[in-house]
Amino acid sequence: MWFSSDISSMKLVFFSFFMFQVLYSPVDSGAVSLTQGNIDMTLASNELVFINFYAEWCRFSSLLAPIFDEAADKVAAEFPEAGKVVMGKVDCDAESSVASRFHISKYPTLKVIRNGQPTKREYRGQRSTEAFVQFVRKQLEDPIKEFFQLKELTELDDKKRMIIGYFDRKDVPEYQMFRRVATNLKDDCQFHVGFGEASQAMHPPGQPIIVFRSDKALSNDEDETYTGSMKTFDELNIWAQEKCVPLVREITFENAEELTEEGLPFLILFHKPDDTESVKAYKDIVLGSLIEEKQSINFLTADGLKFAHPLHHLGKSTSDLPLIAIDSFRHMYLFPNFQDIFVPGKLKSFLQDLYSGKLHREFHYGPDQSEQEDNQISGQVKVPTMPPESTFKKLAPSKNRYTLLRDEL
Repeated sequence: MWFSSDISSMKLVFFSFFMFQVLYSPVDSGAVSLTQGNIDMTLASNELVFINFYAEWCRFSSLLAPIFDEAADKVAAEFPEAGKVVMGKVDCDAESSVASRFHISKYPTLKVIRNGQPTKREYRGQRSTEAFVQFVRKQLEDPIKEFFQLKELTELDDKKRMIIGYFDRKDVPEYQMFRRVATNLKDDCQFHVGFGEASQAMHPPGQPIIVFRSDKALSNDEDETYTGSMKTFDELNIWAQEKCVPLVREITFENAEELTEEGLPFLILFHKPDDTESVKAYKDIVLGSLIEEKQSINFLTADGLKFAHPLHHLGKSTSDLPLIAIDSFRHMYLFPNFQDIFVPGKLKSFLQDLYSGKLHREFHYGPDQSEQEDNQISGQVKVPTMPPESTFKKLAPSKNRYTLLRDEL
């Protein structure tokens, strides 16, 4: 009798487990399943959307799925406010049009969407529940620092670009729009705001003002007051983006991966940290004579002490700073003399030699025939050399990644 009852209990347990397996689907828990039908509304109605683009056949996607789902449940519990944050997932085989729209070519890919716009950087941090939750917390931190006296603005870092808002109070639509823009551009600019008495001397009552302040220590860019509509997100966001993301950017270890993914060769000024004059001169020359090249090259500055390794590849050291070089992602080419940037057309000619292949040919085979003759007359003979390999391509996303390309199987 006992044996028969025990068998019955085991059958009941087995049946319950079987029904749980049949009825439970990971799609119905954790991260929200995003499809062609609901993704636009989700992106438009939430400040932050963190998406796992996965493929069922990818073993790394399968490993990540329960971790991402668990993090989604914790995030939903911590931030229950509607419109704040959603962690979503996209089955890239079932939703191929969505995957194509976001240029997904490897799995899993983790993307961040702020106020309906993809951020420039994919998530490539630790893939654990706590890391995901901490990342979301960081993303939702207030991007705007409040000042309480105008004199505080005189103490801000003049090496940083910033957008400053002067408002009567927080509960106005103009400030909410300002905050949305700040959320989108917080990685590129500092945002500051003053309310009431802290800012009343800077704007007429009931008429908030938004101002761009340039990085005066590093550029000759002018400050500018925003004159467009403060109630139109796209208009304010485009203006702020143009101010916050300059033509000449600084490369750091934090943004190097993002810059390499843009796929354009680098023209880099390596400088000492306190050498602001060379940075200003370089920026002025780029803005004055090379702006039409911006679709073909990335104009960058780099702290030569932090990026000493590329200098060694060029046969140089920090004592040779400042210097300019091209990194084509195959080789590096040194601009012969920094002072030649002040010779009209010299830096542009250096870029043209990259485009034409002349720099590469000369390193392999020596100077062109006409230049050889000129060098012989002057007694200078250039010996063919091998250009040093690119160092910045090594900062691109690693191929030894926790991700698969479709054609790697």
